[in-house]
Amino acid sequence: MPRMTITAPQRQPGDDLPCLVIREKTEHTSRAERKRRDSFGMFDGYDSCSEDTSSSSSSDESEEEVAPLPSSLPIIKNNGQVYTYPDGKSGMATCEMCGMVGVRDAFYSKTKRFCSVSCSRSYSSNSKKASILARLQVAGKPPTKKAKVLQKQPLVAKLAAYAQYQATLQNQAKTKAAAVPVEGFSWGNYINSNSFTAAPVTCFKHAPMGTCWGDISEGVRVEVLNTDCSLPTKVFWIAGIVKLAGYNALLRYEGFENDSSLDFWCNVCGSDIHPVGWCATSGKPLVPPRSIQHKYTNWKAFLVKRLTGAKTLPPDFSQKVSESMQYPFKTSMRVEVVDKTHLCRTRVAVVECVIGGRLRLVYEESEDKTDDFWCHMYSPLIHHIGWSRSIGHRFKRSDITKKQEGHFDAPPHLFMKVKEVDTAGEWFKEGMKLEAIDPLNLSAICVATIRKVLADGFLMIGIDGSEAADGSDWFCYHATSPSIFPVGFCEINMIELTPPRGYAKLPFKWFDYLRETDSIAAPVKLFNKEVPNHGFHVGMKLEAVDLMEPRLVCVATVTRIIHRLLRIHFDGWEDEYDQWVDCESPDLYPVGWCQLTGYQLQPPAPQSSRDSQSSSSKQKKKAKSQQYKGHKKMTSLQLKEELLDGEEYSFLQGASDQESNGSASYYIKQEP
Repeated sequence: MPRMTITAPQRQPGDDLPCLVIREKTEHTSRAERKRRDSFGMFDGYDSCSEDTSSSSSSDESEEEVAPLPSSLPIIKNNGQVYTYPDGKSGMATCEMCGMVGVRDAFYSKTKRFCSVSCSRSYSSNSKKASILARLQVAGKPPTKKAKVLQKQPLVAKLAAYAQYQATLQNQAKTKAAAVPVEGFSWGNYINSNSFTAAPVTCFKHAPMGTCWGDISEGVRVEVLNTDCSLPTKVFWIAGIVKLAGYNALLRYEGFENDSSLDFWCNVCGSDIHPVGWCATSGKPLVPPRSIQHKYTNWKAFLVKRLTGAKTLPPDFSQKVSESMQYPFKTSMRVEVVDKTHLCRTRVAVVECVIGGRLRLVYEESEDKTDDFWCHMYSPLIHHIGWSRSIGHRFKRSDITKKQEGHFDAPPHLFMKVKEVDTAGEWFKEGMKLEAIDPLNLSAICVATIRKVLADGFLMIGIDGSEAADGSDWFCYHATSPSIFPVGFCEINMIELTPPRGYAKLPFKWFDYLRETDSIAAPVKLFNKEVPNHGFHVGMKLEAVDLMEPRLVCVATVTRIIHRLLRIHFDGWEDEYDQWVDCESPDLYPVGWCQLTGYQLQPPAPQSSRDSQSSSSKQKKKAKSQQYKGHKKMTSLQLKEELLDGEEYSFLQGASDQESNGSASYYIKQEP
C-alpha cells in the first residue's frame, strides 16, 4: 500500500542546504502501524496520541518517569519543595551550600555534602569567583566595572524534623537541559524589543560552525519540540526560521502563517533542533500544535504542500556541530603566556580548563591556582614552550625546576602561525615611531616607539610618555599585527590619537613631534595592509571579551569600522570602556555562543550602574574630544612630504566609519 515518505534531504546544484523531496513509497507494514502514524511521523489524529503513548515513548522518556515517594513517609510541601518526615534511621546531614538539613541518604554525591547537584555546582562556582574577587582586593584594586561574585544563598531555616526529598527525576532532567538566563537577560527579548541585528556566524571563523555555516537563513525548516500540547509524552512539529541572530533563530510553527503569538527563540546548534525527516527516522511523533489543530483536516497534505522543495538543515548538521566543538588543547598542557603583571615578559602556565576554545591558564608558580589568565587558544598572547628563547623575548623562569606530575608541553603545531616576513631588506629599527593600540587601555590608539627588534618579525613596543624606566610595560606585537599602524593613520581615519603623557604642545602634530624627538616614522610599506571581507556592519550585536578583564564575555555592539578595525562597545557602559579589536580577533563571538558552550555571559549594565559613573569623567572626555576635533588636519600631501621622507606613498582616504569589506589596503602606492 503506497504512503508518503520524506527521503534523505538532497542537495541541489549551487545550494549549501539540502532540499526536501517527497515521493511515493511502497512498504509492507502492519495495519495497526500504518494507522498509528504516517510517513512524516504524524499520528493520524491528534487525539490518537493519547491512546497509544507507550509505543512512541523513547528510552530517554522512560528514564524520566517520576520516582515514587516512599509510602512510609508522609509528604509535606513547602514553597514548592517536597519534604518527607525522616524515620530517624537514615541519619541527618547539612548542605554546605544552602544550609538545608535533611536525610543523609537523600543528599547528593558520595560525600553527602550537598542536598542537590545545583548546590554542589554553586558551591564550586562561588569558591572560584570569591578567590578572584579576593585577589583583586588584596592587590589593592577595587573590583572592575563588571566584576561580580555570586553571593551565597541565605541560610534556609533548618527543618530539624523534616528532610528534603529530591524532586522527581523528570523535573531534575528538565533543569539540567534548560538554559538558565543570566540575571533575567534573554538575547531574544533584547533583540526583538529593540529591533537589533546580530553579526552572522560566518563573521567568526574561529567559532563553532564559523567555516561551515552554509546557507542557514530565514525560511529554513526544522523539527522541534511541540510545546503547545497537553499530551503526556514528547511530540514534535515543524517550524520555520523567521529571524536569525548569530546562533539563535526565531522559530514559528508551520500553520501559524502570520501569527507570531507562539514564536520562540532556539539555538540552531542546540540539541533540541533537527532537520526535517528526523522524526520519521527516529520514530518520533509529529503532532500539530493545539492552537491550530482545527485549521486543517488533512495535515499530511498540508505538510506535503509546504515542505516540497523547502530547505532544511543537512542530515549531518549535529555531527558537524559536535566536531567543530572539539578543541586540541587539553588540561595539564604547559604553554608560555604573557605575564599580566609585566607585559614585557612571558611565563609558563598550565591549562586548567577549556570552554568553547577559551583557556583558563594558571601560572605554574601559583600554589592555590588563583593566579590565572583567560585567553582563546588562537590568541597571539600564548606560545609553545621555548618560544621566548627562540626569538629573544624576555622570559620569567619558574621556581619549579621539574614539571609537575601529569603536566606536559603543548605541541607547537597547536598554536596560531604568524605570517612569514622578509627582514633582509628594509625593516623596522629601534627608535622608529608608529601608532599602536595601548594594551593597558584598549580604547586608545597612542603614539608609540619600537624599543627592540626581535627575531621572526616580532617587535617590542613602548607607549611614549608612560613607559616604565625598566621597560617592564613594553609589549610584543608581530610586524603583521593589525594593532600597529603607521604615523598618520588616526588622523586620516578621523580617530582620536592619544599623545604622549605630559606633552604640552597641543594639538599634537606628528611632524613637530618627530623633529623634536629627532626620530623617524616607520615606513608605511612595512605594515599589514590586508583588509578581509569580514562582513561586519555598524550596529551589529555580538558577544565580546572584555580584554581588560578577559574572563568576562559581554553583550556588545560594533559602533565603528575602520577597514579591518572594529570599535566594540559594551552595552550599558560608557564609551570610555570601548575597545579597538581586529575583525578576526578570537575574542569576538556570535550571539548565542555563551549559551552553546556553557560560558557565563555578562548582560548589559543596569541603569543604576550607568548612573553611578562620574559626570566629571564625561565632561573631561567630551572636552578632550572637542579639542581633538577642533585642531587643523594635515593633508595627505603634507604627510607624504614631511613624514615619509621622500617615499612615494600616500594614505587611502575614506569616511570615518568606512565599512571596508573588500581586499583593498589602507595605503596605495603613487605611480610616477
